Amino acid sequence: MATAVPAERDAVAEAFPGPVRERELPGAVVHETAGGPALLAAGVGPALAAASTAVALTAAALEGRPYGLVVCAGIGGGFAPHAPLGSLVVADAITAADLGAETAEGFLPVTELGFGTVTHHPPASLAEAAAAASGARTGTVLTVSTVTGTAARADALRARHPRALAEGMEGFGVAEAAAAQGVPVLEVRAVSNPVGPRDRAAWRIGDALIALTEGFGKLAPVLESWNTA
Repeated sequence: MATAVPAERDAVAEAFPGPVRERELPGAVVHETAGGPALLAAGVGPALAAASTAVALTAAALEGRPYGLVVCAGIGGGFAPHAPLGSLVVADAITAADLGAETAEGFLPVTELGFGTVTHHPPASLAEAAAAASGARTGTVLTVSTVTGTAARADALRARHPRALAEGMEGFGVAEAAAAQGVPVLEVRAVSNPVGPRDRAAWRIGDALIALTEGFGKLAPVLESWNTA
């Protein structure tokens, strides 16, 4: 199953041509492709992404045909200079960047408060194969509830997460839903804008969607072999 928002879902679907059937579930619509993945426009933000992914996973499990892999696909911000505009990033760690508490000494992740988790790790062999097939960079993809819009916030995120290549708003929520049912997860992001001062003129959403489409065309054999392994 691949999760995305509508435009990104369409970009992924182009890699798996053929008829598409819509299935309406409570709070989610799954688009089933012939011989390819089921596609879900999971919504914006970690909470909605987690909820809609959980609905789709639960429905499939109850029907006796559970998914073998969840892929969170989308566009996002890239940390310069390592993830430039139009590049593709495959997560080897999916981290909730702002789940925790602010203190006088700085930010504390929820794990340092004694509970929860802040990072999910995709299967290493899958992340490596996906990156090799698509020409993507591998590193941490951060999940944020508020898109970074200042240089100070970008610097703070990089200081706390030196391996971060990109940020998005859904990956951790999708990973939480997948982990709850023991399903492996992968996150793929095409970079549409630099992480830092908010500048709509610098966004290249169209270029990022093209990169996502091309990337999934190359990823399809990797994902299909993983599902049948």
